[in-house]
Amino acid sequence: MDRRKSIQTIILGAGASALAFHGCKVDGDDKDKALTKVEETKYFGRTPEELERLEKLQAEQVFNEHEMETIGVLSTVILPPKEPHGGPIEAEVPELIEFMAKDIPEMQNTLLGGLMWMDHKSNTEFGIEFKSATLEQQKQICDEICWHDIEVPLDEQPLEIQFFALMRNLTLTGYYTSKVGIADLGYKGNQPNVWDGVPQDVLDQHGVAYDPEWIAKCVDQSKRGEQAVWDDEGNLLT
Repeated sequence: MDRRKSIQTIILGAGASALAFHGCKVDGDDKDKALTKVEETKYFGRTPEELERLEKLQAEQVFNEHEMETIGVLSTVILPPKEPHGGPIEAEVPELIEFMAKDIPEMQNTLLGGLMWMDHKSNTEFGIEFKSATLEQQKQICDEICWHDIEVPLDEQPLEIQFFALMRNLTLTGYYTSKVGIADLGYKGNQPNVWDGVPQDVLDQHGVAYDPEWIAKCVDQSKRGEQAVWDDEGNLLT
């Protein structure tokens, strides 16, 4: 079960618990059926309007096979893959770019025009389309369009420069918001941290202090894995 499905299951389980708490009987079979339904729902939590739009976009196609292959090659030139996580292809960056081009049609002319420019430039310079050129040849082409005058608005720059800037942004966004890219960053999400209480200088500034007995109970790092125990009157026992 992946992270998204795990979250869905937790939410559904919490909802079932809430119903039971309020006196609504939740049948075990019905709950299992509901969980199965969540597992089989690709776009869980979408509104009907969002689902309709997604279905419409999925039925469309902006790039042909050659263009998708070129996008894949260019994305790896922009962000070379590295072990052990891989690169833009493993992160499905080309698929994201295809979706973004459908979701934001204003991007299409820049992307399609830029892909045509890349092939024309490669054919002119090296007698071969961009995706089949050597890495050094591909880098040489990219080096000509990867910088632009920051004093001039990007939308006033030549098409090929607009294209590369857009491709670079989409590639990095797609990669570092993917499971592959997050693993590459080493991001682990929210993690428990060691807390030793409010710093002493802050306590002194406000003229307050911890009760030694309570600080010993509440900030004992040797017991950080133990669950606190309270009595019926709300007193902390351990």
